[in-house]
Amino acid sequence: MSHVSQRLSFREKAGYSLGDAATNFFFQAMIMYQGAFYTDVMGLSSSAAAVLFLVVRGWDAFFDPIVGTLADRTNTRWGKFRPWVLWSALPFGVILWLTYTVPGFSSSGKLVYAYVTYIALMMIYSINNTPYSALNGVMTGDVTERTSLATYRFVAAMGATLVVQGLTLPLVSRFGAGNVAKGWSTTFAIFGGLAVIFYVIAFLSSRERIHPDPQQKSSIKQDIADVFKCRPWVMMFLITLCIFTTLALRGTGIYYYFTYFIDKAALMEFVKGLGLGTIAVADTGVWHTILRWFGFSLASNGSNISGVGLSLFNIAGNLVTIAGVLCSKPLSARFGKKAVFGTGLLLTTIVTAAIFVLPPTSVKALFVLSLLWPAAYGPTIPLLWAMIADVADFSEWKNSRRATGFVYAGIVFALKAGLGVGGALANQITGAFGYVANVAQSPESLQGIRLCATVFSALPFALGVVCLFFYPIGKELNLRIGDELAERRKKFSAA
Repeated sequence: MSHVSQRLSFREKAGYSLGDAATNFFFQAMIMYQGAFYTDVMGLSSSAAAVLFLVVRGWDAFFDPIVGTLADRTNTRWGKFRPWVLWSALPFGVILWLTYTVPGFSSSGKLVYAYVTYIALMMIYSINNTPYSALNGVMTGDVTERTSLATYRFVAAMGATLVVQGLTLPLVSRFGAGNVAKGWSTTFAIFGGLAVIFYVIAFLSSRERIHPDPQQKSSIKQDIADVFKCRPWVMMFLITLCIFTTLALRGTGIYYYFTYFIDKAALMEFVKGLGLGTIAVADTGVWHTILRWFGFSLASNGSNISGVGLSLFNIAGNLVTIAGVLCSKPLSARFGKKAVFGTGLLLTTIVTAAIFVLPPTSVKALFVLSLLWPAAYGPTIPLLWAMIADVADFSEWKNSRRATGFVYAGIVFALKAGLGVGGALANQITGAFGYVANVAQSPESLQGIRLCATVFSALPFALGVVCLFFYPIGKELNLRIGDELAERRKKFSAA
């Protein structure tokens, strides 16, 4: 049977994808460094940081649906969702920089500053990313092409991820030159500037083609009712919550894991084995110059080995992730999105937990597992957002009403809630085991760090796998919905 086809150009897909590269300058920092930044750089206590992450989620529950509702009801010559990407670009870049800037305030003043900037960052993220994500559902009605669009999007996202996870700590060291707070501020000023440019390109490149029935009556009450009685949406909400709880929990845990648990001598030997020994100022050559510029040269006393080692692991992992993302479309075309998504989550759960058994000197074994992790998780990354677009179609198919922005707003809230819950859990867990910033950790604290980075991080992923069993949109239903909606749209377009 021939199914609806609505292809997008390379230019449009590549340009749209840069929007997610921009988002990941913020997003990956949230996953990897936010909790540690608040405790180790800004000087907040673990409990204060945990409360901060949770309190802001209450505001998100109110604010995110407002953004989705407003986006659905926006009508401009540029469409419903594209204008929001443009309007929010500059504020996003500025607030990102401010969030990672440490003011010269008292301890209580820094806490207030952290609340203000974190709330502002979450708000501008919603204003920007809810409409940006909704674009994925309205640029094409072709369910296969949506997976391709999501693949482009997340290849760009993984490129930014490689930069943030691989270069942040070395750049902080380079730009700070002993002043860590200055290093963070300068690094994120650069990231914020790049984000602004990328969002503008995404706005200029994309087009909206899927529109609701012009006779559809605007009803916020009905939008809410349609979403909450839509089982695929409920399952994707729970799955998204689980996934991003794991990512934030694991990201913070892995940072502490490298900083305090991994044996520094073993890590030094591994890094030097890669040809990244101590580089003297007098050393010449392009390679040495690049390493020095990006902060990858090891200090003679090995004081920066944790940051360099973690960054190298992240770079290698992200290269594997990009390969996994590229495999997403052919795998889902053959086996279906649900099957590939579930298999990837299950394998990632197993690898995450398996790292717990490694002793601090097993750096090579850790490296192998750190490559298996993105190999399993990579193919699932585009599928999450492609499946949410399918959920918007399912809701329209069932209810004869489309509310793309509202559907995505709920999922963006689940994402942010997962980041908040995961960040809070990481700080609460490590705090409960006796973590104290910037000192040698006790055996109890090290055990908490290990659990946080491995076993506890695997549990939400496992719950996500369970939720996926109750997600009803398989491959055949997905294609059927796309075909039937295409026929409906032809009728109301001709009317």
